[in-house]
Amino acid sequence: MTGLDSNTFMMKKGLPYLVLLAVGVVGLAASGVQAAEDQPETAAKSMTLVRAVMCEFIEEFAPKNAAIAFSIDVGKISCFTSFNEIKTSTYTLHRWFRRDELVTTKRLTLKPPSWSTYSSIQLREEDKGPWRVEIFNDRNQLVKTLRFSVID
Repeated sequence: MTGLDSNTFMMKKGLPYLVLLAVGVVGLAASGVQAAEDQPETAAKSMTLVRAVMCEFIEEFAPKNAAIAFSIDVGKISCFTSFNEIKTSTYTLHRWFRRDELVTTKRLTLKPPSWSTYSSIQLREEDKGPWRVEIFNDRNQLVKTLRFSVID
C-alpha cells in the first residue's frame, strides 16, 4: 500500500468496491428469487373446476332447475360445484354475497380423484335482489363467480 494504513485504504479505495460487491450480491439474490418464481410449481397441480351452477335443488347428486333468477317462493337455492384432478383430500370455499355484503362462507370437503359438492341457503323475503357466489380453491384463489337474482 502506498503509505495508507488498512483502515484508510478501506475508507478511500476499498469502500466503493465493497458497495459494488454488496449491490452485485443483492442483485444476484434478487434475480435468483425471480427465476424461482417464474418456474412452474413442483407441487401437484391444483384441482380443476369442471362445473359450477346455481340451482333450485340437488337430486341424485346432480343440480336441478339451474337458473340465474329464482323466485322467492322456491324457498331454498343451491350452488353446485364439481372438480376433477384432485390429488389429495382438500376443500373449496363458497362465499355467498347479497348486494355485495358477505352473508356466509361454506367450506366444503373434496376428495380424489373427482368430487361434487354444494352449499345452500334458505330464502327470506328480505333476500330479494342481486346475489353472487364466489368459488375459491384450496389456495384461496378465486376460481369462478356465479351471479344470480332472487325475485318475486
